[in-house]
Amino acid sequence: MTDLLLENENARKLVKTLGLPIPVPEKLARGKGPYEERPLDDKKVLVCGIGGLQSVLAQILTKAGANPWVVGASDSALEPFIGPGEAWARAPRRVEPGEAPEGERVDAIVFDGTGLETPEDLHQLYTFIHPWIRRLNRSGRVVVLGRPASDAKKPVYAATRAGLEGFTRSLAKEIGGNGSTANSVFVQEGAEDRLDAVLRFLLSPRSAFISCQPFHVTKLAKGADSPATHVLGGKVALVTGAARGIGEATAELLAAEGAHVVCLDRPADDGPCSIVAQRVGGSTLLVDITDADAPERIAAELTERFGGVDIVVHNAGVTRDKTLGRMKPDAWDMAVDINLGAVIRITDRLLRGETLRPGGRIICLSSVSGIAGNRGQTNYSAGKAGIVGFVESLAAKVAKKGITVNAIAPGFIETRLTNAMPVAIREVARRMSAVGQGGKPEDVGQAITFLATPGAVGLTGETVRVCGGALVGA
Repeated sequence: MTDLLLENENARKLVKTLGLPIPVPEKLARGKGPYEERPLDDKKVLVCGIGGLQSVLAQILTKAGANPWVVGASDSALEPFIGPGEAWARAPRRVEPGEAPEGERVDAIVFDGTGLETPEDLHQLYTFIHPWIRRLNRSGRVVVLGRPASDAKKPVYAATRAGLEGFTRSLAKEIGGNGSTANSVFVQEGAEDRLDAVLRFLLSPRSAFISCQPFHVTKLAKGADSPATHVLGGKVALVTGAARGIGEATAELLAAEGAHVVCLDRPADDGPCSIVAQRVGGSTLLVDITDADAPERIAAELTERFGGVDIVVHNAGVTRDKTLGRMKPDAWDMAVDINLGAVIRITDRLLRGETLRPGGRIICLSSVSGIAGNRGQTNYSAGKAGIVGFVESLAAKVAKKGITVNAIAPGFIETRLTNAMPVAIREVARRMSAVGQGGKPEDVGQAITFLATPGAVGLTGETVRVCGGALVGA
């Protein structure tokens, strides 16, 4: 991306005066290529906290290639890591609580807070993380693990668990300046075996533009073990709005993991849509999703040509921005129907006819505008907020079939549309996040691809913000 402030010294001085950060685009290390067997190869991961997930973490981290540094007062803290460390040639190292050896740095910090019960226990966050937070390498990762507050038996337990999320959101906004992120993961008891894929993703470069976010790993949806590589081999994926931008990036990433991608867009976009489909080895489906017969046509095509579909990505969307007092009724209707109405109609038809196979994945595009609101976007925000409610409600209804339903809420993503924004608005918007810059379509595509994998079965009914830790509405 081009950035005025990296090219014009006077502009740089002005924005510094306003207190906005100067971005360094190269500071976000992004994942490239297909999924790897060892995404954390040779990364130094500090494991600390008070909880019962040490054995689970030992298996996940060593298998993923990480070198675990375990915080503990004695060598007994290493015991859960010794066996897995030998199996995967990743011997653990012990470090003393409350101190960091001179000159040592780490690539990630994983805090196990599943054992915290009282507000006083939250001091463990300070004790374990404080000495190391300034020893975190560029594009580092912090993941705080806990139990869901909604499952707590006592109000004091719920309060303590909720405190983990507030801590992590704030920490993310402190460390974003060097491209680092922080997220919290709340693991339902009995769902520990579903933590693997989530942790591998959040600790890897593929989650570069995801920060400040809570993830909830549950037992709700049925699912089996998943491969670490070629994770979508044999799957059929439908991506709407695939001709360009986020849809195009998503099609490429899904195909890289082995999926056959059906690229859907309007008949008017036949040219660019066909180019994308050819490039990823997929197929083209030209349908206007607002047509009355669109759900039936899409279901029929997917059934007749592919025997069904495994992944549905509702990416197609539109903006028709005006303040409410100046908005025409057709602008309201178009934005709400495309961004929400069509999504519901198509999903209902794919589920009703069982075109979407068991174990399927539904991923809908929401927006931070649907969460925080935005001036001049009452129609767009209504539709995108509706998506959040839609996935929350639908998730429980299809879980028995192993189907998960999630939403992605992008923040400021660099596209041809944002490039057309007025310069001042664009430059400020880029900086309204913890990482101080805009995201790329591939950042959203990476999140979509992860939620499409079998390993993401523990996540359903979620809305994941891909916003770099937006300073407002995140």
